[in-house]
Amino acid sequence: MQKFVKVLRSLVMRRPIADLVPDDGVHGLRRVLGAGDLIVLAIGAVIGAGIFSSIGTAVAGEVRDGHVVRYGAGPAVVISFLLLGVVCGLAALCYAELASMIPQAGSAYAYAYATLGELVAWIIGWDLILEYAVGNVAVAIAWAGYLESLLSGMGVHVPAWLFHGYFDVAASSHPEVRALLSTAPHLGGVPILVNLPAFLVVAAVTGLLMVGAKESARVTYVMVLVKLVVLILFVGVGAMHIDASNFHPFAPNGWTGIHQGAAIVFFAYIGFDAISTAAEETKDPQRNMPIGILGGLAICTVIYVVVGLVMTGLVPWAELRVSDPLAFALERAGLPTVQWLVSAGAVVSMAAVLVVFQYGQPRILLAMARDGLLPQRMAHVHPRFKTPWTLTILTGLVVAVGALVADDDATYDLTNIGTLFAFLLVCIGVLVLRVVDPARPRPFRVPAVWVTAPLGALACLWTMAGLPPEAWERFFVWLAIGLVVYLAYGFRHSVLRRRVG
Repeated sequence: MQKFVKVLRSLVMRRPIADLVPDDGVHGLRRVLGAGDLIVLAIGAVIGAGIFSSIGTAVAGEVRDGHVVRYGAGPAVVISFLLLGVVCGLAALCYAELASMIPQAGSAYAYAYATLGELVAWIIGWDLILEYAVGNVAVAIAWAGYLESLLSGMGVHVPAWLFHGYFDVAASSHPEVRALLSTAPHLGGVPILVNLPAFLVVAAVTGLLMVGAKESARVTYVMVLVKLVVLILFVGVGAMHIDASNFHPFAPNGWTGIHQGAAIVFFAYIGFDAISTAAEETKDPQRNMPIGILGGLAICTVIYVVVGLVMTGLVPWAELRVSDPLAFALERAGLPTVQWLVSAGAVVSMAAVLVVFQYGQPRILLAMARDGLLPQRMAHVHPRFKTPWTLTILTGLVVAVGALVADDDATYDLTNIGTLFAFLLVCIGVLVLRVVDPARPRPFRVPAVWVTAPLGALACLWTMAGLPPEAWERFFVWLAIGLVVYLAYGFRHSVLRRRVG
């Protein structure tokens, strides 16, 4: 019985905050990022596939086999965006407090380890693996789709079987899919279907991230500038062609549509938490992390609301159930030149999202490997570039192969539920740390924490409730797999457990 109690206690052991950041030259990262870099990374991560792709489903809903799966928000998607801005704002305040106290590469994983114990830390780390890996596969596939449309508009025709992964189309009976299968080469009777552009863009991003955080930020600066120019062009030109009658009815499916639309378009917001993974490479993180997290989120929320308002003013809401809603809206408005520019901007925008997400994933794994929950040999930092090069290559390979053959159906939902779960635990972690370590200096403090943090947790649960049952089922399966991995490896190799005996 005593042994059982000892095991249970070990599962909730918290890692001392002072031990979370290594100061040796082998595992330490180089502090090179300022507040401006973080805001740019936030915009680079947040403004991407969500605003250029999933917003169409949020507006018009989702229909499968003639049945409504989810109701759309219609023009009231701007309310969905505002509500999500509040949800993410509450979580962002909690992230900012913990990031200023714990400037380590592990993001929510490190925060959970310091507040809720090792088992919860493992769960959230495993959850973040799902968020980043699956999310980046979805973004890479969406990027390839926009590239295909862009090339087609330029008169460049690439064989379709090079733009579609096997699991994306092989099981479908749609006439267009049957035509694609008939033109694809076959090997042993099996059609060869590969999303080569998605694979190549992930490979290129991985190579960039090998060089260093500052170099990646410089490239992201350029891509962020391009996407902001494109969105300003969309808003500026589109606003002159708005038909006010398209705003009626404003909320065609009432509160249900607004709620389910918010759950869909939450993918547009998930990037801001990736900024917290840069804490260990940020100069003066106690000051700059809160600025980067909150400033980036505020800017992106304003952009989303304005873009959503213009888009639904250009086209009747029910027609926006397409993969490229901004370009489609401009086409319907008779603006082909602007449409082509927006499509080109979407390609650049989603490449920026890939950079930031591929940046965050290895740093979370790095923190887990340092703690012994994953093999510690994975935690090696490149002696010259000071980047987690082994994990950067590993995660790049996994995402690239997934993008090469995978289906992007349901990947948005899986990413959303994983991210919301992480937000939920961060909100709880802030409260726990206020109780167990109230005297620790907090460079940034959540205002009215006993109201803000619980509201943030409840808001995350509210958004999660709008996701379909399939997303919950797959999420729990993933967590069950993670628990098996932890018990088989992490529990026995934990650095903290070995230290305390």
